[in-house]
Amino acid sequence: MQLNNRIAKFSLGQVVRHRNRPFRGVIFDVDPEFANTQEWYDSIPEDARPAKDQPFYHLYAETEATYYVAYVSEQNLVPDQSGEPLNHPDMFEMFGDFEDGRYPLMGPLN
Repeated sequence: MQLNNRIAKFSLGQVVRHRNRPFRGVIFDVDPEFANTQEWYDSIPEDARPAKDQPFYHLYAETEATYYVAYVSEQNLVPDQSGEPLNHPDMFEMFGDFEDGRYPLMGPLN
């Protein structure tokens, strides 16, 4: 996926894992570079803050205990190799059934 002269490493519907945190999720939106609040960015410990000039992904994320929406830099994501589907309740409005390690979009993008 191309984003203003940047190539996103991951795509919509792809299942990914966080490199350092115990969660995985399905990508539902991509920003070509950081597009959240400065307050959110400042809440990340300084030694762990990602560069702002890379794609950031919106994920329907889950852990063993909960479901939520995450905003994660490209450098902190890796492809999920488990082959296991997710159960996040919000993703079924946007995506079809899990197949070949990803979720197909249900309809056209705006």
